[in-house]
Amino acid sequence: MINTYSYEELRRSKLRLSLLLFLLLNIAFSVFYVATALNNTHSPTPPSILVALICVITLIMSNYKVKNYAHQLNVFAIIIGLLWAWHIAVRYNQLQPAENNFLLFSLMMVFFISAISLADYFTALCLHSLPPALMVIALDQFHHILILLFTIALPLVSFTLHNLMQKRSEVFMAELVARLSEEREKFSDLSMIDPLTGLFNRRGLQNKLSNLTGNGPTSHYILLLDIDHFKAYNDNYGHTMGDKALVAVAVAIRDAVRSRDIVVRYGGEEFLILLIDVDDNYALTCAENVRQAVLDLKIPHLFNDKVSTTVTLSAGIAVMADSDIEASLTAADSALYLAKSRGRNSVEIATLKSFEQNSQPAES
Repeated sequence: MINTYSYEELRRSKLRLSLLLFLLLNIAFSVFYVATALNNTHSPTPPSILVALICVITLIMSNYKVKNYAHQLNVFAIIIGLLWAWHIAVRYNQLQPAENNFLLFSLMMVFFISAISLADYFTALCLHSLPPALMVIALDQFHHILILLFTIALPLVSFTLHNLMQKRSEVFMAELVARLSEEREKFSDLSMIDPLTGLFNRRGLQNKLSNLTGNGPTSHYILLLDIDHFKAYNDNYGHTMGDKALVAVAVAIRDAVRSRDIVVRYGGEEFLILLIDVDDNYALTCAENVRQAVLDLKIPHLFNDKVSTTVTLSAGIAVMADSDIEASLTAADSALYLAKSRGRNSVEIATLKSFEQNSQPAES
């Protein structure tokens, strides 16, 4: 999955590959110069040998984790660039008579390495190319200044324009990845929200439970709430009115608890409240407040031919077990079943024995 972290890892990987290619190309040219010198019975220049040694050692060390490849690339670019400038000066003085073609060939060699491995990293390219370029101009004594300047300026201008386009592309990609990451987080949040009531759904509850810290000096409590005779409400008033009643009840529940408490639409007409760091008395008081808040909505509810009343709910309360959320839900469901069996529109708190009993489905 693409995100900001994976995009940065991709950039680091690209930097690392550029560094490895830069080292390999420099090794290849340094070996070429050493082999050519030995074949012509000349002594290899010290800088050409140093280039090979430094690059080989760096290749071996690159197997270890490096935190900043960009910094390392710049450092090696200036070091190798200075060594090639030294090599050009030494080798030029060895040539009898002096060969201007050697200067042009050396300059093209340096720009070839830069173009292949450093095209996307303008700072490293300049650090690697400018020392040899300045050395070539100085050794030529400005005899072919126009040709040399053209040879130097053309690739530098091209690389500058390429670098500007690359930077704009990277900025655009970084913004795009960040925006995509934000959208993904937004949709992830929405997937944890019940679309009708705006409360958390079961997935949202699981997410909150996974981030819940220890109980501390007090405990967390679970309130399991169920609208009384809601099937009869839907049958009598229709599902559109049923949805409106659910939304009104959800708002009443949300307004009756603290902002730190977690309110969940647990099922069709069933809600769950997770009370954070409270005791028995507060949990019971909160459940009563919620029950009364729903009663005060005065939503008409004719659930049989003889009785006319309003929408009410029943509640079951249980302390949340540290290691067994299912046991807590079972206890709360048992307490809810008891509230239903005792006439509904009431609140019951689970006893210790409730955690040892099997849950029984609550009536509507």
